[in-house]
Formats: sequence, C-alpha cells, structure tokens
Amino acid sequence: MNALRAACRLTRRAQAGFTLLELLVVLAILAIATASVTLAMRDPDRQALQRDAERLAAYLESGRAWSRSSGQPLRWVAQDGGYQFLGRQPAQLPERWLNEEVSVEWPASPGPKELVLGPEPILAAQALTLRLREQRLRLASDGLQPFAVRQP
Repeated sequence: MNALRAACRLTRRAQAGFTLLELLVVLAILAIATASVTLAMRDPDRQALQRDAERLAAYLESGRAWSRSSGQPLRWVAQDGGYQFLGRQPAQLPERWLNEEVSVEWPASPGPKELVLGPEPILAAQALTLRLREQRLRLASDGLQPFAVRQP
C-alpha cells in the first residue's frame, strides 16, 4: 500500500509542470503566428506605391519595345498628377497614376527630367524615385535590363 502511494506521489510530481520540449513547441507556434500576422498587416501606402511602380515599369518596357520596333523615339515625362509618353499617340498608353498622390523625384544630376525609351537598343542607365507620402520606391534600368522596382 505504501509503495502504491509513493508511486502516485511521483506521478503527480512529474505531471505538475511542462517539459522543456512542450515549452519550445508553444514558443515556436507563437513565433509563427506573430510572423504571419506581421506579414499580413502591410502598409496600404506601400501597397499602392508598389502597384503604381510595377504598372509604370510594365508601361515603360512596353513603350521601349514599341520604340525599338517602330524606329521612332519615345520619351516619358512626369507631369502634375500623372505622366506622358512623348512620341506616341496619347490614347495608346495611360497618363494617370492609380493613386493621385504619387509623385516623381529625379536624381540630382543636371540632365533632363525624362526617360528616353528608344529607339536605340542600348540606352544610358536611367532611374527615378516614386513617392507616396513617406514611402519611396526606385524604378531603374541599366540600359540593357528592363526597368525594375527597387528599394531606394
């Protein structure tokens, strides 16, 4: 009888706390849950700017391909509330940002504030920065590669 009581006391003591493995599993689950919530809560300004930047990169590459195939020069310039492709009929490409508050910041170089898209197959390196409130994204090409969205 005493042996049975002693065995019951040992069993209760062993079940009184958590093992290190159980604690590590719980911490891992909490870390994964925290990371997924953090990634799900993206900044809406960042998303809007990313959409505009990717859209502009696609239009710039489309304009670049058109300029090369047609042999006609094409330039892109920023305007208040939008942009314009010079050298192509205006109705063929959009001229407005998806978010009206997007603005363009040019590098501090003393050149013209425009992007030259062709018709030459190899162009000079070009870059600009898109801004929406406190968010910034850089759109750049080395002249050979397509325009890509990068962090400033």
